[in-house]
Amino acid sequence: MDNFTTLYIDKESHKFSAAHYTIFSATERERLHGHNYSVSARIVAPMGDNGFSADYNVYKSRLARLCDSLDEYMLLAGDSPHQRITTDGDYYRVEFDGQQMLFLQADTQVLPLRNATVEEFSRYLLQRLVEDSVGDDLREIELCVASGPGQRGCSIWRA
Repeated sequence: MDNFTTLYIDKESHKFSAAHYTIFSATERERLHGHNYSVSARIVAPMGDNGFSADYNVYKSRLARLCDSLDEYMLLAGDSPHQRITTDGDYYRVEFDGQQMLFLQADTQVLPLRNATVEEFSRYLLQRLVEDSVGDDLREIELCVASGPGQRGCSIWRA
């Protein structure tokens, strides 16, 4: 019989600050604003003979690196069907509903997302965490991104 354990990682240090806007339709979006996002994870793995299932420090480091990679950027949804993103010198030019916005490339990340939402951020970060965890004996990872108390989106990977 397999004996599985669940690790919960919800550290105050696992956070990133970023600007974004959510797109609601081809003609409606939020105004540009920012959040202090927090990231947490739930990891299910088999219990090892040594009395633990996975090294907390490994996953805490991986989560910290993921958060650092998004910290203090403007985050754009590169796969949105409602906006067009092109480069213009040192800028990204975003066309949405007849309007144009310019974002300095050095301060902006265009992510493979359909929208800049906590649900999409959780899916994106989970995919990256799973890629970093290839070869680890894990059964399930749930990664959550919160934009404030009581508001979060989570994505789940199962082996």
